Amino acid sequence: MNYFKKILRFAGPYRKYGLLNILFNILYSIFNVLSIIIFIPTLGILFGTQEKVETAPVYEGMGNLKEYLENSLNHFLTVKVDDEGPLAALVFICITSIVIFLLKNLFRYAAMYVLAYLRTGMVKDIQDDLYHKTLNLPLGYFSEARKGDLLARMTADVKEVENSIINSLEALAREPITIVIVLISMLAISAQLTLFVFIFLPIAGFLISIVGKKLKSQSLEAQKETGIFLSFVEETLGSLKIIKGFNAEGRFSKKFTDSTQRFKKIMTAVLQRKGLASPFSEFLGVTVVITVLWYGGSLVFGEQSPLTPQEFMGYIGLFYTIINPVKAITTVNYNIKKGNASAERIFEVLETENPITDVPNAQVKSDFNQDIAINGISFKYEDDYVLENFNLQVKKGHTVALVGQSGSGKSTLANLVTRFYDVDKGEILIDGTNIKDITKKSLRELMGLVTQDSILFNDSVKKNIGLGKESATDEEIIAAAKVANAHDFILDLPDGYDTNIGDSGNKLSGGQKQRLSIARAVLKNPPIMILDEATSALDTESEKLVQEALEKMMQNRTSIVIAHRLSTIQNADTIVVLSKGKIIEQGTHEELMKSKKGYRKLVEMQNLG
Repeated sequence: MNYFKKILRFAGPYRKYGLLNILFNILYSIFNVLSIIIFIPTLGILFGTQEKVETAPVYEGMGNLKEYLENSLNHFLTVKVDDEGPLAALVFICITSIVIFLLKNLFRYAAMYVLAYLRTGMVKDIQDDLYHKTLNLPLGYFSEARKGDLLARMTADVKEVENSIINSLEALAREPITIVIVLISMLAISAQLTLFVFIFLPIAGFLISIVGKKLKSQSLEAQKETGIFLSFVEETLGSLKIIKGFNAEGRFSKKFTDSTQRFKKIMTAVLQRKGLASPFSEFLGVTVVITVLWYGGSLVFGEQSPLTPQEFMGYIGLFYTIINPVKAITTVNYNIKKGNASAERIFEVLETENPITDVPNAQVKSDFNQDIAINGISFKYEDDYVLENFNLQVKKGHTVALVGQSGSGKSTLANLVTRFYDVDKGEILIDGTNIKDITKKSLRELMGLVTQDSILFNDSVKKNIGLGKESATDEEIIAAAKVANAHDFILDLPDGYDTNIGDSGNKLSGGQKQRLSIARAVLKNPPIMILDEATSALDTESEKLVQEALEKMMQNRTSIVIAHRLSTIQNADTIVVLSKGKIIEQGTHEELMKSKKGYRKLVEMQNLG
């Protein structure tokens, strides 16, 4: 029930709809009971056993309310029968019954109508919170979490919570009210018979509860398995070229079918256990009803019994009315256990703490004036340090290039400067201020990022470039595209700047995608530019165009360039050579070529000497 209570907090903004639902359910329950009670005098008229009351009763307070209402109805029917005959009284009761049934169903619909706002609102808020949390989580979280599992939590788990828990809110709002009102009516008809009935209900409830003990754990396993095979789907769609190229379809198919087989086995057990609830509870209910018929019949046949035959028939009708709410509450128990497993997975994401947060009173920094100082930083992803006691200064207006073998810590340094990760030791300062004391938003406003993988979105060229500046005009977007050497190829596209570039920009070549990424960074116009191997995946012709665009973009800016192709960074003010997280040498291209150490070896390996 812990996660059920947590889910309920999403109902807070829609409290008024919940209160209206309760009000309409109370009215529905009252008219539901009246729709059965109204048939008691009908049976009395038909069988000629209706009690005659010649004198109008007098109201003597709440203690006498039941007798007053009964006698008032009987007095009215007595007068009706005497004046107009039994058929007229029967017609009156039939018309009254129709009105009561109309109101009963009207209030039932009204209850469901207002509940729809609460239900859809809660689902929307849960999905919104999950998405906002996903955007807020640090990059380190996604190096461990499966994307498919996150998708499963945002779709399948939210749907399960909606079907199991939010649906249960309706039952929890309506069924207890119905039970209470029906129970009061049953007690009013025969307290003795009602007490006898409720000896059996706790026993039936206990027997039913035994069935669902393992339901939550099985449901949790099922949702985890959903995340696994959704991850397979996501990986497959993103890697079809490699899978087909290596004839690996069979292996991936087997991994997927193994996962779906495990899911099938788990869900079979869950559905079989859940399916047992309804027939089992129905059998117990029928057993109780037959017992009630036997005991109630013996009371009616008793010589001194206050229970009339028509009242007993009405009582049986009320008892049948109470069975469904009791069964529904039993089903709620199953559903909440099943939904709790999904709610647990949702709150695992929502309650994940983000270690990279703004400190209280963090500074909003809007300009860059001096330098970036990296002082004695150490950082590790897991056990081994990627950077250790690392020092570097990047002066304003200078271009600093980072080179070295894979795994030397180049990209890690870029991730630390942008504060995608926090350093374990040491500090990174911008204009003398620790970046941990600057708001993340304003820190990243100072920086433009162009990565090796051109990350574009399934939208128009204009929207992809415009991501760099929310209120950008068409003229600004075109100017940025020209700087990035992208304007000419954009004009050749079918719809120019309004052309949709497809999923991840797959309608464009690698060089075209990279130039759009550069245009996006140019439009942002940040004082600091971080280029993470921006040309490593390009052919020679594309590299030349992109390199020209990069050089134009880096003019009058502070740039940190992570380079794989050393030909692209020969004009850098400082080239820093890294190996295993440490600086082995630094200087200009000419200085490092003379040193005949690490940098020169790297250049010679690329046949550029």
